[in-house]
Amino acid sequence: MKITTLILSGILSLFLSGCGKMLYRSAEKEYHKGMKQQPYDAIVVPGFPYDGKKWDMVLQLRIHWAHYLYSKGYTKNIIFSGSAVATKYIESRVMANYAEALGVPREHLFTEERAQHSTENIYYSYRLAKDQGFTKIALSTDPIQSSYMKRFIKRFELPIGLLPTVIDTVKTLNLYEPKIDVTNAIAENFQKLSDRENFFQRFQGTMGKYIEWHEEDLKTKKLRRKYKDRMIPSSPENQEP
Repeated sequence: MKITTLILSGILSLFLSGCGKMLYRSAEKEYHKGMKQQPYDAIVVPGFPYDGKKWDMVLQLRIHWAHYLYSKGYTKNIIFSGSAVATKYIESRVMANYAEALGVPREHLFTEERAQHSTENIYYSYRLAKDQGFTKIALSTDPIQSSYMKRFIKRFELPIGLLPTVIDTVKTLNLYEPKIDVTNAIAENFQKLSDRENFFQRFQGTMGKYIEWHEEDLKTKKLRRKYKDRMIPSSPENQEP
């Protein structure tokens, strides 16, 4: 099957580099490790900006990979995460629209629309999954993002697996762009994140500074003390004795 020239050239330029080869091997290793736990109740796919004209190479890669995992039965549902961050389009809704156009039934697509930073994509999607009764969850994204989000997952001991993109598999897929209607994804009163936060603030957000934690997800007293000002207390039945 044919592959879009744009994404193929981008993939090759990344993975022919020394750093790229290391990421490739690491991602493939994590994928095979994560596959031992499939099928998952849901995978989490972080958002990426959409300009209203056509999808970016990163969007193309993440959406088609999510569709592949669903079509193979490796996940029962897909959670796309992301608010309107860099453009007026709510990223998670755009991605869900594309996934539906590729053939994923709407009832198996969920959108988390609060996250504005990568770590928020993971945590708020994890909370959405819990609210839906999903217990087996995996993060599914490109090797670059997966490599640094793995550290966040490990640090907070979140029960989230990893199913990063495997480039050899991607190269066998038909990565076409389906036609979609994005009118439902336009945010009202939109203001760019870069107009609201400076670079340092955005970096802090990427590191998880603004996450509103649930007490039950902070495994140690040290973490609960650290985030006490941004922590939702557990209900009495969930509190430690």
